[in-house]
Amino acid sequence: MDIKAQILEIAEEARKAANILARIPSDVKNKALQDMAEALVARSDRLIEVNARDLEEAEKSGLSRTMIDRLTLNGKTIAAIAAGLTDVAGLPDPVGEITKMWRRPNGLTVGRMRIPLGVIGFIYESRPNVTADAAALCLKSGNAVILRGGSEAIHSNRAIVEILQGVLQQSIIPQGAIQLIQTTDRQAIHEMLQLDEQIDLIIPRGGEDLIRAVVKDSKIPVIKHYKGVCHIFVDADADLDMAYAICLNAKVQRPGVCNAMETLLIHRDIAPRFLPVMAEKFRQAGVILRGCEKSRNICPEIEGATEEDWYMEYLDLKLAVRVVDDLDDAVSHIEKYGSLHTESIITKDYAHAQRFLNEVNSSTVLVNASTRFSDGFELGLGAEIGISTTKLQAFGPMGLEELTTTKFIIYGNGQVRT
Repeated sequence: MDIKAQILEIAEEARKAANILARIPSDVKNKALQDMAEALVARSDRLIEVNARDLEEAEKSGLSRTMIDRLTLNGKTIAAIAAGLTDVAGLPDPVGEITKMWRRPNGLTVGRMRIPLGVIGFIYESRPNVTADAAALCLKSGNAVILRGGSEAIHSNRAIVEILQGVLQQSIIPQGAIQLIQTTDRQAIHEMLQLDEQIDLIIPRGGEDLIRAVVKDSKIPVIKHYKGVCHIFVDADADLDMAYAICLNAKVQRPGVCNAMETLLIHRDIAPRFLPVMAEKFRQAGVILRGCEKSRNICPEIEGATEEDWYMEYLDLKLAVRVVDDLDDAVSHIEKYGSLHTESIITKDYAHAQRFLNEVNSSTVLVNASTRFSDGFELGLGAEIGISTTKLQAFGPMGLEELTTTKFIIYGNGQVRT
């Protein structure tokens, strides 16, 4: 069977499964998720063994240390994956929820009920934990999912999906609810993106090049997240110790992820006190700073920033630094160079905090906290299937509710329209 026929068969199987899954009771879905969590832990040794093949090939191909970190499975990461599935099982089921009801003058009672989207096509890179997260979120929200991971994680993804489907074999949930495209041939992605009658939504998760390629080729609506150019603004009256800790965490704790800080904005009044100490902390952590002329006047060892640096998602131990005049200047910078992902302000000024929340229109805006909290698990969603930086369907981390839509339900007692 050629690739086009294979992908069509998978999509049609997913459509059949989605029609059944939409009616599956919550307790059945929750038990399946719990069983999946237990099965993953029970087969940890097998997963680590298979993952070693991916890691070996990644080393040979020269994959970056950041990407290899994302790719690695061990006892701790597998336990975290299992915990994520358990958390999703414990969340309220959005399917069937009545979000609003109102009565019309003619006596009709009108409401909105949450329903699944249907079939989700999920295209992603490198991180095998995302395979389980996406499967769990789609299953709980009543959606069938077609997974297409990157070639660098193919052995790990196959092993994870095999375990998940093994649990479905013991359930009334059809196996077609969770499927993995087994081939690494890129033609498979193209063929999937043409199936607008079988697949309802495409969610790509990976680098900007991947997402732009998917958007260009797809006949199916796509949730976009091109990059995460995340900012922290240290205001004039910020608590310095708090600012040091938050900024260091936002850049260093895990620099290769989309919610890591990429640009640090500092109020000019506090910059002479804050920047030298902060720069030294970054230097000790191995961070390379690229700054504006004002920041380099304070710390001459900082490299000069170019215009391109303000747009950069480094995904590395590199950081752009800019001294700004005030809050308005910081917001203007974010509006021009940001990617609508995540921004934070560090301040003791309540009015400034509220202005920042109101005027910065990124998908996640924080006060006195690290950008690293822009994450579905950290925000109580159980897990996330991705972070949307477009405002249609979803905006920000996407959990269960973001994988549903609503339909109108209407109760009448014989009304006819005149």
